[in-house]
Amino acid sequence: MDIIDLLTSKDDKSACAFADQIIAESRESDAWYAHFDDFAALLDHPKSLVRNRALTILGANAQWDNEDRFALILPAFLAHITDEKPITARQCVKVLAQVGQAQPRYIPIILSALRKADLSKYKDSMRPLIQRDIIETEKLLEAAL
Repeated sequence: MDIIDLLTSKDDKSACAFADQIIAESRESDAWYAHFDDFAALLDHPKSLVRNRALTILGANAQWDNEDRFALILPAFLAHITDEKPITARQCVKVLAQVGQAQPRYIPIILSALRKADLSKYKDSMRPLIQRDIIETEKLLEAAL
C-alpha cells in the first residue's frame, strides 16, 4: 500500500494512527517532507477526516519547507478556514498557527485570510468555537511577528 492509500483507508482508526505517526516523526525530522505533494493532494479529498489529516501533516512539515512548496498550496490550505465541515475549519485554523510560526513570511497572508473569513454559514453552536480558534491563532501569529 502507498501512503495515500494508507491515509485514505476506510479503516479510519488505522489511517488516523498512520497520520499521527507521520505528524510525530515530522516534528523531529524532514523524513516525510519528500511526500509533501502527496499530502497536499489530499486537501481536496471528499472526506473531511482525510482533509483534517492532510492539514495537520502539512502543518507539521511546514518547518522543513525550504523549497517554498507551501507557497503553492497556501491558497488551497487557507480555503479550509471556512471548510464545509466546521471541525475541519477549526483544525485548519489551529494548524495555521503552526504554519506561521514555522514560516513567518506567511503570517500577513494568514492573518488577512483569518480576518476575512465569513463564518455565517456555520450553526450558532459552532460559530463561536471557530471565532475563538481564530482569535487564539491571531494572537499566536502576532506574537511571532
